[in-house]
Amino acid sequence: MSSSTRATVGQEAPLTLEQPAPKVLSFWDQSAFWANLGVSLFAFSGAYTVLAPNAEGAAQISIAAGILATVLGTVVGGLMLGAAALTGARTGQPAMVLLRGLFGARLSYLPTALNIAQLLGWGTFELIVIGDAAEELFGGGPHWLYVVAAGVLTTVLTIWPLGSVRLLRRFVTAGVVIALVWFYVQFFRAGLPDLRANPGPAGGGPFGVDWNLFWIATDAALAVSISWVPVAADYTRHARTGRSAFGAAGGAYALTQIIAYVLGLLALALATGSGAPYAAFLQVSLGALFFFVFVLREADQSFANVYSTAVSIQNLAPRVDRRVLSIGLGVLITVSALWLNMANYFGFLGLIGSVFVPLLGVLVADFFLRAGGEWNTASDAPARWGMVVAWLTGFVVYQMVNPGDAGVWTEFWVRVRQAVHCTGQAWMSASLLSFLAALTTAWLVERIAARTASA
Repeated sequence: MSSSTRATVGQEAPLTLEQPAPKVLSFWDQSAFWANLGVSLFAFSGAYTVLAPNAEGAAQISIAAGILATVLGTVVGGLMLGAAALTGARTGQPAMVLLRGLFGARLSYLPTALNIAQLLGWGTFELIVIGDAAEELFGGGPHWLYVVAAGVLTTVLTIWPLGSVRLLRRFVTAGVVIALVWFYVQFFRAGLPDLRANPGPAGGGPFGVDWNLFWIATDAALAVSISWVPVAADYTRHARTGRSAFGAAGGAYALTQIIAYVLGLLALALATGSGAPYAAFLQVSLGALFFFVFVLREADQSFANVYSTAVSIQNLAPRVDRRVLSIGLGVLITVSALWLNMANYFGFLGLIGSVFVPLLGVLVADFFLRAGGEWNTASDAPARWGMVVAWLTGFVVYQMVNPGDAGVWTEFWVRVRQAVHCTGQAWMSASLLSFLAALTTAWLVERIAARTASA
């Protein structure tokens, strides 16, 4: 390897927003990164949200229906994630800076603030999940110690983000693949129950599908993929090509999320009656050893959330060193994880989807259909209120179809639906309809603006 090549490989992410982003990540670097993000402890502990996509928490659709919803939601979400990843590779800009081109510099601060809030939530939830899983793995112990250790590891990875991505490729991915194969073999050897049986009171059609809840379950799976959309460009701005960015983010992530969620659903089928979310994993031969692989590599999830939080903050404060931000954010999510719990996880997913699915619809309409990949992302980019209107249109459509489970917020949208006599139908998907509504509105706004300018 020549000295120039070694220098290129050794480049790290810039410390401030004003420094250029090195294009050093290959397709395999990115694939390993996104594939590892797709295999999450959330997929195992959170698989129940696909089976019980409502506020009551009782299982409503069969595991077979849950698998179908997972595959459909994840494939659609993977395509959306790939589109978001492509924008970063083409422009070399992080995700929230790209929104300067979509909404204008000042107006981009609103989605930036929302993104920071959701990333802090995800980072906190990740540390909670790591702590819970470690406690179950080791049969107890000091929960706070597991959380603090995970927080320290997260912070260290965040300080050297591109080095961490390469580390995942070289040492972690192979262990994750082996662990996945091992658990699949062991679960099938244990003998699975009837996956088509519908445990809910509503009955169901073929494969136990209750179509009134199926699309909500699909949205729950899609929301997990969508949660990475507003951060994808933070990593793919370092991609060598746009094709590698789209393929790695959209393909590798979708594949492994499906594998992980299906494994989580199978674990639920085998652990019926157990109060421990990871019981099925620990009961099989060598289960504790291979489950430890999942617990250890979960830190890449919290690392990605913390790093993207720091980069998002730099859209507001471009000259602040991301290492300082990373340390402060690592401390913040660690303290939050010691204090909060997972009670409102499903409501959190619904709010994420309602904000960022329509935002992606506006981005696709403007970046790919109008601008041809060219945006003004300068600090003085002019305000574009029409795109904000399109975004809010999609947001309202999402809430009208699926107001989620978020307490007073949900009650408000239920009253709005009643006031306008809006009744949800079994075929309605909040994610797909809000995406299309935002995309269509953005396209119409641009058409009207173009005709006005020509006139």
